[in-house]
Amino acid sequence: MSIENRFRILVIDDDPFFLKILRRQLKNLGYEDVDTSTHAHQALTTLQDEPLSFKVILCDLNMPGMDGIEFIRHLLSTGFDGGLVLISGQDARILDSAEALAKAHNLNFLGAVRKPVMPAVLAEVLQRTIRKSPKGFRKPATRTYSVSEFLTALDRRELINHYQPQVCVKTGDFVGVEALVRWLHPQDGMIFPDQFISLAEEFKLIDRLTDHVLLQGLGFIAGKENLSLSVNLSMDSLNNLDYPEYVMQAVSNANVLPMQLILEVTESRLMKDRLSSLDNLTRLRLKEIGLSIDDFGTGHSSLAQLRDIPFNELKIDRGFTHGVASNPALQAIFEASLSMAKQLGIKCVAEGVEDEDDWRYLRGSGCDLAQGYFIARPMSAENLPIWHANWLDKLKRLN
Repeated sequence: MSIENRFRILVIDDDPFFLKILRRQLKNLGYEDVDTSTHAHQALTTLQDEPLSFKVILCDLNMPGMDGIEFIRHLLSTGFDGGLVLISGQDARILDSAEALAKAHNLNFLGAVRKPVMPAVLAEVLQRTIRKSPKGFRKPATRTYSVSEFLTALDRRELINHYQPQVCVKTGDFVGVEALVRWLHPQDGMIFPDQFISLAEEFKLIDRLTDHVLLQGLGFIAGKENLSLSVNLSMDSLNNLDYPEYVMQAVSNANVLPMQLILEVTESRLMKDRLSSLDNLTRLRLKEIGLSIDDFGTGHSSLAQLRDIPFNELKIDRGFTHGVASNPALQAIFEASLSMAKQLGIKCVAEGVEDEDDWRYLRGSGCDLAQGYFIARPMSAENLPIWHANWLDKLKRLN
């Protein structure tokens, strides 16, 4: 048995014969430290006593007493921080829903395996555990920052943009970036938005933060007429009826073409003050600023937004992109969204392109642009030239 396979696995299934077969398969793959349980309740008791001793749990969905869905709900309370694999003979749509639930609970979901279990599929899923950090998947405990600290960070320009590249699906050409803010804290290092965006919103500083990101981003693309800049638009900005003039002045000062700037709006935000949103967004398009409807399909009124607001770009949410190559349900949603965009004459951007399968599916789909970890993670402006050279090499290998 290789060193990297020496971790403990817990398998939960109500069928003792299946457990025997799976234990044998795991042993053949080099995983010998395997515990089994025929009852989810019993497994939870074991996990509560020794939650950190297991690296992976393989759990059936359809079990008497406590099914796999209930088990997922209770798993977090045990302190388990390893990987979860779901096993089932159920319909693929049910497995997809269970996967979404596990991810919503922030569990380290490694994959779903259908019965009968194929050893090659099992081996691939378990390899994902080996590729994870040995310290587990959960983020370290985060500290809370005060509004005064945040204001100081703004004044000292500790809030910087990272840029996630967007590429043309057909050619692979580097055509744009999305600006994503980071806080370079002098003591704590890199701080991600989930630790300070709510603070900015609570103390009515989100508009100032948006302006900071916008101006920094415009400075970056100045002189780069082949690149577009996408910036997430805040609700405070949308509610300010003078905002179109502010944006045009900023664009002019940076010597950037209006069509190089794309303002992204999440669907759910538009419903908070629909009248002023419609006013501002229509005027921005009149001034040739691009408008993108972000996370399309995750809100409650996608079609109404497309009908009423002059968007010229639609971003398909990563939840409908990653895994699309092997998931008929995702394919149906993705292709319907793409078809709608084409009929409306607007660009379509696929977010969440995470692996080569996603990329190859997009290449045959007719989608316009793509972004995601397979292409590039968000990075500092200084690292973009290095990434671009590597991306060109990667494209040669893919083609």
